[in-house]
Amino acid sequence: MAEAEVRAALYARVSTDDRGQDPEVQLAPMRELAAARGWLVSEYVDHASASDLRGRRQWRRLLEDAQSGRTDVVLVWKLDRFARSALDALQWLQQLDSAGVGLKILTQQIDTTTSAGRLVFTVLAAVAEMERELVRERVKAGIEQARARGQRLGRPPRAQSVESHPLWPVVLAGLAAGHLNRAEAARKLKVRRSTLDHTLGPVRNRGIREPPAAEIDPTG
Repeated sequence: MAEAEVRAALYARVSTDDRGQDPEVQLAPMRELAAARGWLVSEYVDHASASDLRGRRQWRRLLEDAQSGRTDVVLVWKLDRFARSALDALQWLQQLDSAGVGLKILTQQIDTTTSAGRLVFTVLAAVAEMERELVRERVKAGIEQARARGQRLGRPPRAQSVESHPLWPVVLAGLAAGHLNRAEAARKLKVRRSTLDHTLGPVRNRGIREPPAAEIDPTG
């Protein structure tokens, strides 16, 4: 097949964890290479994490096109845009290879149409996976050390419910009888007025009324 007839699939992926990522950073240099070689280009862009195979719809479509004979080579900007584990990388490489489709990784100069390129690809995929495992181990060790020092981890505990406050029945009765207004009730419960209003929303049909200040029992 002549070089000008090569059908190239350009694949870019940006993570949903970072809204500031722009797939054009990956696509622009790949387009430049494809134009220099006279390739016919199709582009596939995913906004998903590498492990979210369901969310990577464009990657699945690319694989289908490759297996249907509509693609000759897949061009990816960097290894971690393609796969996050050595197992995934090698499985997808096997799928592409069985369809007669080559894989080129631009920034790492990997070309799986050559035996040397296949070897480098396999080694880099394994190294990337090892690095992620090391990061997980360091994070786990840090968490264990923090716990040993008595540090609280995770989300802060939820605030106590207004309705679990010991004075809640008394305050509710005072509101229903008109002896308290909501501002005074909030002060007795030591909560914000908005918090009390939110809690009282579902119980407004219990006869609660808001007395004017002049009607409030000063001894309440």
